[in-house]
Amino acid sequence: MIFQRAVRREFAQTAAGIFTALFAIMLTTQLIRLLNEAVQGKVEAEAVAALLGFAALNYLPHLLSLSLFVAILLSLSRAYRDSEMVVWFSCGLPLTAWIRPVVGFAAPLVATIAALAFFLSPWAASESIEFRNKLSTRRDAGQVAPGTFQESSTGNRVVFVEEVADDTSHVRNVFVSDTRPDHLGITTAGKGYQEIAANGDRFIVLQEGRRYEFAPGSAEISQIEFARYAVRLETKEARGVVQTPRSMGTVELVANDSRQHRSELLGRLSLPISALILALLSIPLSFVNPRAGRSANMLLAILAYLFYNNLVTIGQEWVARGKFSFAVALLGIHLLMLCLLPVLFYRRIAVSSFLRLAR
Repeated sequence: MIFQRAVRREFAQTAAGIFTALFAIMLTTQLIRLLNEAVQGKVEAEAVAALLGFAALNYLPHLLSLSLFVAILLSLSRAYRDSEMVVWFSCGLPLTAWIRPVVGFAAPLVATIAALAFFLSPWAASESIEFRNKLSTRRDAGQVAPGTFQESSTGNRVVFVEEVADDTSHVRNVFVSDTRPDHLGITTAGKGYQEIAANGDRFIVLQEGRRYEFAPGSAEISQIEFARYAVRLETKEARGVVQTPRSMGTVELVANDSRQHRSELLGRLSLPISALILALLSIPLSFVNPRAGRSANMLLAILAYLFYNNLVTIGQEWVARGKFSFAVALLGIHLLMLCLLPVLFYRRIAVSSFLRLAR
């Protein structure tokens, strides 16, 4: 049908332009952030491109959803301003006739958003964490500087290394002082090495040394000789390599019924659902009276978009806190927005019919 082909073609052209602009803005902001981290030494300069790609995959479903909504909204608003909608209405097409081409155009994009939200974005988040972990592991090998006393972030441990080997992993003449509420400890060793445990924690392993422990105010000192003694320098949480629900696969989220995992699952399911509902909402929200101001409908559309997204965010927070169950939040949020569709369509059709009768 000529009508549907023309509408979909305009939707596609507008969506392509909007997505290109949004994608460029996203890449620019993420690139600035990553370059700032590179300058501060948090990431390697050669890793910026890979991390930028992972960040792009994380933002893609949100950008596609916004592009879909804005493209339909702008296309139909332009048709109202140029009186094209009047021509279509004069041909006997009601406002509801736009539902079919909108759904036809939105369906492949919604499927793409679902694939990204359920599979590619979590994979990208997980790979980003793993990639940062590898960079941190490589960087941590040379973090213990020779000839300086280095205090831990908590302030209860001091490490001194006299010499670091050329491979930056083996150390010699190590002194470690740790303070606890009930005792003080001093550990010395002639040699040792650094390693990253399987769980992501960073250790310095001392070999063939001695450890002295004594309680404050006591003259008794205990001495222990050891062949191998590991001192944890940094936890995986401090190194920022912890896997979060956001980086977990969707299948894992479904199998785990904790509040945090259900909250993340709610967010992923909401992305394709909200994209489709917003696309349909853009039909009645796109109305523009050529004789009146042109910004009222845009303001209303922006408020509707922000309200929907904030509603999903609040729903995730309430699910994480246990105020609502996953099913209640999922159905409540999207059914509420879905119920607005017939109301807005009826309001727009009723107003249009009244204006035609008044003429």
